[in-house]
Amino acid sequence: MTEGAAAPAVAAAEAWFLRHGLPYFVDDIRAQVRQRLSRPRLVAVATSALALGAAAGVLVALVESASAGVAAGVSVVLGWLALYGLRALKASVIAAWALRRAFGSLGLLVPLATRALPMLLLFITFLFINTEVWQVASALHGGVLWTTILFFAAAAIGFLVPRMAQELDEYDDRVHEDDLRAATRGTPLEAVAEEMLADDEVDLPEQAQVTGLQMVNLVLVLVVAQVVQVFLLALAVFGFFLVFGAVAIDPHVIEAWVGEAPHYPPGPHWFSIELIRVATFLAGFSGLYFTVTAITDDTYRREFFTAIMRELQRAVGTRVVYRALRDATPSAG
Repeated sequence: MTEGAAAPAVAAAEAWFLRHGLPYFVDDIRAQVRQRLSRPRLVAVATSALALGAAAGVLVALVESASAGVAAGVSVVLGWLALYGLRALKASVIAAWALRRAFGSLGLLVPLATRALPMLLLFITFLFINTEVWQVASALHGGVLWTTILFFAAAAIGFLVPRMAQELDEYDDRVHEDDLRAATRGTPLEAVAEEMLADDEVDLPEQAQVTGLQMVNLVLVLVVAQVVQVFLLALAVFGFFLVFGAVAIDPHVIEAWVGEAPHYPPGPHWFSIELIRVATFLAGFSGLYFTVTAITDDTYRREFFTAIMRELQRAVGTRVVYRALRDATPSAG
């Protein structure tokens, strides 16, 4: 392929990467981000984040409580780092894709609930009618409850990231011509891939390897794809226990369990604050439980990793063709 013919294909591939939350697959953007990840800049960002978090935590602790101060401090640190990532590290592209995927995945809620909820609820329901769970969850005021949910989310992501990296490492070691054709089908590079394969222009074992920032980007996208499913499931669990508790758990029973009459937010007394806390706690725990199950159980893996593996295949296949095109157009940047 000539340089003049390859340049439009390169531009189309880069636009496709950006639409699918893969900005680090674009060579020019990756070079910019690598500069912004230099050690002096990261030290300055981390120092400012810790200073702002400490100030916010102390202020909230003085006004409310120590637990609320810790939650506020952690939230400020994470928020400051997220803001830097969104602006300087081009994470806004990934965030925009994640939002589109989240809204586009709402249709998965019903099939996801019908497949995963029965066995999950069979286990979690016993916790819901347990006195100790109500005593623990109802005592999680504000910041403590938020910190607990953050802990569940961090643990779930900690399980997901190594698994996604392993899936990626296993896949890019065994990419074949048929995989490349299937991966690029429906992308701007479908015709270019066929032309390259026909001319035997692509060294698949070499070009398919994903490393560095590109691996970080792809693993992040895969994790987001799974987190969307987990979030939808946790949302369904929260709604189920909220309705089930309002119907089946009498306020006198709640009083006997927690030692005081239930409190209600302003408005109709449909859901007590204690019930909301218990439902939130169990929804967060359910998300963590489902994440571990989806990673370790073969049935769940086949059921819920299908879409994620499709994302992986399309990204790796499109990147192979893109890299070959960039090699053919050294002035594309």
